[in-house]
Amino acid sequence: MFVSCDGCACSDFKGFTLLMPAVSVGNVGQLAIDLVISTLHIPKVGYFYTDCLVPMVGNNPYATVEEDATELCINAEVYAATSKELVVLQIRSPFIKNKYRPFCQILLSWVKNCEFSKIVLLSSSHAYQRNDQQLHGTALRYLISPAVEKTVGDVLERLSGSELEQISTFPGVNDDKIFYIPGGGITKLLFTERLVRQ
Repeated sequence: MFVSCDGCACSDFKGFTLLMPAVSVGNVGQLAIDLVISTLHIPKVGYFYTDCLVPMVGNNPYATVEEDATELCINAEVYAATSKELVVLQIRSPFIKNKYRPFCQILLSWVKNCEFSKIVLLSSSHAYQRNDQQLHGTALRYLISPAVEKTVGDVLERLSGSELEQISTFPGVNDDKIFYIPGGGITKLLFTERLVRQ
């Protein structure tokens, strides 16, 4: 649940893009989110309160002046760049066991209430579990929902991006294919839950 610290409401984010990490192996998504927040100097607008994350408190990681250094941060905070129509959710702690699905449901409920236009989830996976196709070219892959593909699919093609390949569930036995993202945290769950709710 979103808790505002400056009086903004979900309705203020209508049409914005939500950028967030998947809390996956290597913390790649979280580090990328830190880079976006600090580079763009995005102000904090609130918190994402949930019992699905391990409680955490620490110093302000983005402090640039002494008075900001005493400010505390918690496990899930929300930042907004209104001029860029961008909301950033930074998650700094791992999930509590068996709380992945409830977190995704709470998050998707918030996304629906705020009427975000897109969710961009930054994730990673174990490099040693790549298949043969993924060993050639760039290691970067993307997954995109059919609804978003209509608006940004051509951009990804121009950038020469590679869509995540599906793998056989039982090679040689049947032709069923699935997305396999080992160490990807909530990536696959959030992707499939989002598609189910559309």
